[in-house]
Amino acid sequence: MGEELSYCENVRAWFSKSKAFLLILSLQFGSAGMYIITMDALNKGMSHYVFVVYRNVVATVALGPFAFFLERKVRPKMTPRIFAEILALAFIEIILDQCFTFLGMKLTSASFASAVMNSVPSITFVLAIIFRLERMKIRNIGCQAKVIGTAVSLGGAILMAMYKGPILNIVKSSTTHVAHTGNNANTTSDHWLMGAIFILIGCAGFSGFYILQAITLRKYPAEMSLATWVCFIGAIQSSAVTAYMERGSPQVWILAPDSRLLACLYAGVVTSAIQFYVQGLVIKTTGPVFVTAFNPLRMIIVTALASILLSEKLYLGRY
Repeated sequence: MGEELSYCENVRAWFSKSKAFLLILSLQFGSAGMYIITMDALNKGMSHYVFVVYRNVVATVALGPFAFFLERKVRPKMTPRIFAEILALAFIEIILDQCFTFLGMKLTSASFASAVMNSVPSITFVLAIIFRLERMKIRNIGCQAKVIGTAVSLGGAILMAMYKGPILNIVKSSTTHVAHTGNNANTTSDHWLMGAIFILIGCAGFSGFYILQAITLRKYPAEMSLATWVCFIGAIQSSAVTAYMERGSPQVWILAPDSRLLACLYAGVVTSAIQFYVQGLVIKTTGPVFVTAFNPLRMIIVTALASILLSEKLYLGRY
């Protein structure tokens, strides 16, 4: 009996220490699925602006009731400064990150977008030092590893953006993927470079979101409520952008009951509602740099799935 109790205590202790790792690993798998489903929806002609709007509407509806009831006793009073930070968070994450990232992915591919997103830890690390969320102890081995990793990942992202290279036939899909005009298989070099630039802008927005989220959570320590506000404000902001960019095309708002509808539901619940909330939990205990350090795992998952399910071509520069 004593041995069983000791074993249970050890398991609980291990889970407590590993909780942050397990949560972030789960998010990477969930985020990888979003890239695949969304790329398929974009290839079927869905507007990435409309996708961003519906994604955040779904996230608001999914998170709102839980945030209202579960955090009503711990949610601090809303102040003008906190609301201003929420407006900034929504703009940085929804407009700069999501809109530009999905535009870039539409011009390139899902695996390329997830690969370039590996620059997020590098940019986040630099911003964390600037805003004093990370301390630089250059003689510390861990700090040296972060600096080297920052240089390598950022350099890799730039290399992928500048060099495409020949096609590598490593994985051959048994499925046939038919795409609309503008699919990555027919993308010109100019579109490829422009797509890479758009994704890098999205990376900068994503990194800025992590930093500002960490700062805002100090004054507004209600992760679920903060995530709901960001999604709600982001849905309004992206609606205004979409109304302007897709003016004269009201049909783009209509979703067919296929991967386009599934992409909005999946992204809204998994990679907006759940991810924003879990990120907030982990950031409060580990900081923003830890959360972004696991992004390379998502790249590996997306590249493998995209080659098999979407028949995406793998180029040497991306590999």
